[in-house]
Amino acid sequence: MSEELVQKVEKLDVAAAEESANLENAEAANSTEVAESGDKKKKKKKSKKKKKKEVFEHCINKEFNGTFPPGEFMDYNLQRTTDEEIRHDFNVKEAQSSWNKFRKGAEIHRRARKYAKEQMKPGMSMIEIAEMIEDQVRAMSGTNNSLEGGMGFPTGLSLNHCAAHYTPNAGDTTVLQYDDVMKVDFGVHVDGYIIDCAFTHTFNPKYDPLLEAVREATNTGIKTAGIDVRVTDIGEAVEEVMESHEIELDGKVYPIKCIRNLNGHNILNRQIHGGKTIPIVKNGDPTKLEEYDTIAIETFGSTGKGYIVQSGDCSHYMKAFEQPPGATVRLDRARKLLATIDANFGTLPFCRRYLDRIGEEKYLLALNSLVREGILTAHPPLVDVKGCYTAQFEHTVLLQPTRKEVVSRGDDY
Repeated sequence: MSEELVQKVEKLDVAAAEESANLENAEAANSTEVAESGDKKKKKKKSKKKKKKEVFEHCINKEFNGTFPPGEFMDYNLQRTTDEEIRHDFNVKEAQSSWNKFRKGAEIHRRARKYAKEQMKPGMSMIEIAEMIEDQVRAMSGTNNSLEGGMGFPTGLSLNHCAAHYTPNAGDTTVLQYDDVMKVDFGVHVDGYIIDCAFTHTFNPKYDPLLEAVREATNTGIKTAGIDVRVTDIGEAVEEVMESHEIELDGKVYPIKCIRNLNGHNILNRQIHGGKTIPIVKNGDPTKLEEYDTIAIETFGSTGKGYIVQSGDCSHYMKAFEQPPGATVRLDRARKLLATIDANFGTLPFCRRYLDRIGEEKYLLALNSLVREGILTAHPPLVDVKGCYTAQFEHTVLLQPTRKEVVSRGDDY
């Protein structure tokens, strides 16, 4: 830097320092003058300001009556809601609007099963029993539109070693016997909200220990279930209770086993199995139940292997909730049958008797074609080893924010 430039900078620094000192002296003098003016002068000025403020506030309050208009609102243009929060909000609205519909379905179920228990007797055919229950449900639903209300799924009347998914087809001559153990599993829906509830019916009291074991296991599952509970913990509790029981039949003692590949599940609108599986044995699944879930707690006990396989003539069918990509309906008869299924059942389960009832004929080829294409799913009977006995109890439970509602509970079970 040149000597001349250095001298200029030094002069500027001196000038700035003098100006700062003069400013500080002026402020000090002003402060002294204010302090010497006395308390009287201060009070006088203060009272004037207060008076003006009170008049101003009075005018504003009188004009707006204490409630003032907002300014302009503008969005942040930020996405602050996650997919999880959106899903939760939808579930809340869906659940709260559905509870009364579930309760209506539950009341229909209680009355229909009470009537059935009073009427069922040895010697009745399976078709007679199934249609008796279904006629009661349809009559109480108050609609002829099967999509608005009625049967949520076909009446299961599985006997003895058959644990589930049996309902009679046309021409079935099976008759109920005194020594049969019959699982009565039927659904009621109101606007697509399904009550899934089942019980086991016997005439011979020798089966009472089996029924008691399964009933107690189901109640344990209900007691254990709740928000944030892992499904494996429910299964573990059920298994512990179920397998603490045994039964003596004809002089031989049988341990009562959980049927480990049958499970409970959550229920969605017009979707009986909603994607969550609730085991009845400990299986290590850490999936947790959530607020506003609707769940079916169902347990199955067996004197056999405790493991089921598919066997027998299929009666239960259901349209896949999500259609497989690329699925095509090649047969004209199959297209017409699918249109009938859509108009009468949608994605609710149905059986061959229901197709007979609405006037469908010679449909088996078309039905099987829809199954092969993946448009429908078939659900054949599920059986344990022949000669054993199986039992089932089930309830639908609403997981509300502060409590759970066993909505299908009745005086009977």
